[in-house]
Amino acid sequence: MNSTIGRATQRDDWWRTAVIYQVYPRSFADADGDGIGDLPGITHRLPALAELGVDAIWLSPFFTSPQADAGYDVADYCDVDPLFGTLADFDRMLATAHELGLRVIIDLVPNHSSSAHAWFQAALASAPGSPERARYIFRDGKGAAGELPPNNWESVFGGRAWTRVVEADGTPGQWYLHLFDTSQPDFDWSNEEVREYFRGVLRFWLDRGADGFRVDVAHGLAKAEGLPDYVPPADAGSMGGDEANVPYWAQEGVHEIYRDWHEVLAAYGPDRILAGEAWVEPLTKLAKWVRPDEMHQTFNFRYLETPWDAAALRSVVDDSLAAFGSVGAPSTWVLSNHDVIRHATRLGLTPPPPQGQGLGPKSESHPDEVVGLRRARAATAFMLALPGSSYLYQGEELGLPEVIDLPDSARQDPSFFRTGGETYGRDGCRVPLPWEAAAPGTGFGPSAASWLPQPESWGDYARDAQAGVPGSTLELYRSLLALRRERGLGEGELEWLPSEGAAVLAFRNGGVTVVANTGSAPVPLPAGRVLAASGPVAQDRIPGDTTVWLAAD
Repeated sequence: MNSTIGRATQRDDWWRTAVIYQVYPRSFADADGDGIGDLPGITHRLPALAELGVDAIWLSPFFTSPQADAGYDVADYCDVDPLFGTLADFDRMLATAHELGLRVIIDLVPNHSSSAHAWFQAALASAPGSPERARYIFRDGKGAAGELPPNNWESVFGGRAWTRVVEADGTPGQWYLHLFDTSQPDFDWSNEEVREYFRGVLRFWLDRGADGFRVDVAHGLAKAEGLPDYVPPADAGSMGGDEANVPYWAQEGVHEIYRDWHEVLAAYGPDRILAGEAWVEPLTKLAKWVRPDEMHQTFNFRYLETPWDAAALRSVVDDSLAAFGSVGAPSTWVLSNHDVIRHATRLGLTPPPPQGQGLGPKSESHPDEVVGLRRARAATAFMLALPGSSYLYQGEELGLPEVIDLPDSARQDPSFFRTGGETYGRDGCRVPLPWEAAAPGTGFGPSAASWLPQPESWGDYARDAQAGVPGSTLELYRSLLALRRERGLGEGELEWLPSEGAAVLAFRNGGVTVVANTGSAPVPLPAGRVLAASGPVAQDRIPGDTTVWLAAD
């Protein structure tokens, strides 16, 4: 690809300050009317993202897949699933993005493949101890006849993390590990053949012009020697992060893999990046993923999970800047993605359920939609003023809430089925986007088809209903992103300022004073010209749940 990157992202270290927008392909835009988003649909809507003011997009998986886990079960890492289009469609999308000045990061899933992958099918057809089985984690079972799984590990999606196979002669045989669904067998990353395979996958997409990779489950590839038994705490999130010494999360062996990948990317130039999804605590440990010879960014899930509370926010910002700064990496801020409750809903919950649990009609937590959106706007205004890089999740610029009242018959998240409906999962944050209020399917595609049902209220959030409307969430995002770039906030430095009470945070960055009122009572508005505000500001007062940007000039 010879496309030209726009001025906003020409720097080799563009990722240090970039705002990166996550596109969840099946829910972003549908070009052919089948109710599932696709690559041509993304291409058609890319100008809207350039106009929004982001620097790059991250595409969730679009590879060949049976779609048992919405594409995170990959059968062919070097081709496009027909649901989403073709390799030619990818090339056109990439070229269009680059012409618009947008970098493109694609999602790589190296912890596991689909059970439909040619390698796993070969493993099932081969004998125990064969090279084909050595690419995955096959083990003999325990018990007199091997009838018990090799250890007690549980799947992230519920139930045990092992499935027993039937051997070629029809007898019960070995077990294979799958930290997620049974259709997602884990690779054995101690096997050099696996490592070389993924070097080839990286080069395939880099050769086509991809600007980097978001690495799924970046803390899960290496497993502890001997696969010892482990029982997570009852209140642990499904992806870990709050636990220490988990035999399948955050093992030291992952760092050797990413140092190797760093060298692969470096051969293509200094501007290709690795961004890790690593649910790791504490932040000082997470910072290992972004040492100079490993990844460039990693998602800050501690920040994502921080409540809308002044003391908690100040603590996580200080800890993040110190931890990532100690290894020369930028802090990377995020509030929503395809795996968590949208923050326009989550911030209106007291308390929110554990990560991965989701929301549904029978959930104990019920959101206050007005409070949730008000806090979400304020939280975004606070986040986008911080130095470093930020990630946005599609639809948050419209103020989309979590869809809670999906019928059971429409749900598709594997965790819903593996837990017998006890876990609602992630469908509620994945409902297709509304583009035009009066169009069929609110403009998601040329028909009214939608792989997850859109609520009746979706038209109120549609992009065309908000464009040009003062005070709309879309216009708030546009103004914040424009000011962030104009004022160089991503490459600035944070200086905390005295604040009006325990519920208020104030800091200065790049000549901009930011005041966030996380409480309910109004507080005085400092002197200065108001550049942006997440909500109405009147009579020199900042209302509760409101963030304001001010300039001294």
